[in-house]
Amino acid sequence: MPELPEVESIARALRQGERGGVILGRKIEAAHLLWERTLAAPAPAVWAGRIAGQVIAGIGRRGKFLVFELSQDYLLIHLRMTGDLRVEPARTPEGAPAPFQPHDRLALDFDNGLRLTFNDARKFGRVWLVADPAGVVGGLGPEPLDLTPDAFYAALQKRGKRQIKPLLLDQTFLAGVGNIYADEALFAAGIHPLALAGRLSREQAETLRCAIRAVLEEGIRRNGASFDWVYRGGRFEFRVYQRTGQPCLNCGTPIERRIIGQRSTHFCPACQPE
Repeated sequence: MPELPEVESIARALRQGERGGVILGRKIEAAHLLWERTLAAPAPAVWAGRIAGQVIAGIGRRGKFLVFELSQDYLLIHLRMTGDLRVEPARTPEGAPAPFQPHDRLALDFDNGLRLTFNDARKFGRVWLVADPAGVVGGLGPEPLDLTPDAFYAALQKRGKRQIKPLLLDQTFLAGVGNIYADEALFAAGIHPLALAGRLSREQAETLRCAIRAVLEEGIRRNGASFDWVYRGGRFEFRVYQRTGQPCLNCGTPIERRIIGQRSTHFCPACQPE
C-alpha cells in the first residue's frame, strides 16, 4: 500500500504536471464512474453533475489520502492496496474518446483535453467528493513531519501499554506511516518492534521521532519505495524491510521477520535488542 512518501510523491507530480500533463487549475468537463463502489460519497446518481464545472484549485495530501481542493468541494482519494492515478489525453489522435483500460474505476475529463483516471486492480481504493474533508480525515492523527518532541513523547506515554510497531501503524496515532517506514524507522532508532510505548525514555522517543522524520523525508526525496507491481517509481532503499535472512547493513546479523499485530515486521535482533 502506498504510504506517506509515495502519496506525497504522487501529489507533487500531479501539481507539477509530471504525470502526463497539467490538471492543476483546469476545469472538470465530465466525470466517469466505471465501478460504483469506488465512490464512497456522494451517491453515484449525483456524482457527475456535482463535480462537473469545478476547477482543481490545489493538490495535497493528508496522511495516506490525496486531497484535491476544488472550487466548491474536496475530492479525496485513498489508493489502498493497488490504486494508481494516471494523466493522459481524453481523446485519441483521431478525435474519438480514449478507451478505458482494464481496472479503470473512475475518471475526470478536463477542459485542456486531459483525463485523470483512477485505476485499481483489487478494488479496495475509495473516492469521496465532500464539502468538508474533516468528515473523512478528521479522525487521523498528527502528521509525523510536524510532530514536536514534547507532543510525541506525551502521545507515547498516553498509549503506554501499546507495542510500538502496531502503534506506529495506527492512523489515529500518526497519519501516513505504514509497514515499510515503521520498520525502517524502528531500525534506524535501534528500537525493537515489541517495545512498549510507555517504556521508551524521553531520549529514545526523540531518537525515534527523528528516525521517523528522516526515513519519511528520504522516501519523499527518492519518490517513495518501489514495491509489488503497483508503485514502481520509487528509489528508496530498504535497510530491513523485505530483507529477511540478509545481513544487517550495520552489523551483519541476519534480518529477522515476525508477524506483529498481524503485519510482517522486519528487524535486526542485534541492533534492535528485545
